[in-house]
Amino acid sequence: MSQVTNRPYRSALYIPGSKERALEKAKGLACDAILFDLEDAVAPDEKENARALLKATLAAGGYGNRAKIVRVNGFDTQWGRDDVAAFVGMDIDGILLPKVESAAMVDALAQAIPDVPLWAMMETPLGMINAAEIAAHPRMAGFVMGTNDLAKELNTRFRADRLPMMGGLHLCLIAAKAYGIVALDGVYNAFKDEEGLKFECDQGRDMGFDGKTLIHPAQLDVANTAFAPTDAEIDLAKRQIEAFEAAEAAGEGVAVVDGKIVENLHIVTARATLAKADAIKSME
Repeated sequence: MSQVTNRPYRSALYIPGSKERALEKAKGLACDAILFDLEDAVAPDEKENARALLKATLAAGGYGNRAKIVRVNGFDTQWGRDDVAAFVGMDIDGILLPKVESAAMVDALAQAIPDVPLWAMMETPLGMINAAEIAAHPRMAGFVMGTNDLAKELNTRFRADRLPMMGGLHLCLIAAKAYGIVALDGVYNAFKDEEGLKFECDQGRDMGFDGKTLIHPAQLDVANTAFAPTDAEIDLAKRQIEAFEAAEAAGEGVAVVDGKIVENLHIVTARATLAKADAIKSME
């Protein structure tokens, strides 16, 4: 079973693998992860050039401690296997396969590239149904929700509360939590609508997602804030740990903070909150 590390994934920014200027600019952006895209963001006649450009760019380095994840084309396309082969042995943090629908698809990816964490785009009804078997794969490191494709496949209407796709989001989130892998929420398309983005980021954080996938650098601040522990959460975590340790020293199994019972399970959450805050501080 994979285990989520303390590495933050508050913001995961898509960068087209074909755009040299965007690849260079990304080196200075305040994102926790970069999703280098060879799939949707690259036109068919640019696929091979983009692959070569991205490989050379990643070999040159300069992305600091941001997680470097490459989204390849699917194995059902003429580019997919060559995409994966190009990044064997390279210093990257993951290979992201689109439209994953079964553990067998993950097996095929695992055989094509050793020693690299595998990530799955979860964006079809069959992917939702098989989320648990996909998350259970020993090489699986994270899910990325493909909410645009999922909405198309489900024939949903757009709603700000995302009610039509909640079932799919929850299936993937529950599977990710069951197997200790990262879960990243889908993109928010209206990149100039900061209020709408904030609502969706807060919703995703409340649900339990680790971060948000983004399509524009202007979205970074909102996502980074939404998926980081607040000052109040950090303060509460410290006080819970202090009170619980004092209760344990006195031979008691529970403590009380702000009029609420604090048990060991709350301390696990409190310590995770502080670890995440420390990890974010080290990123900055």
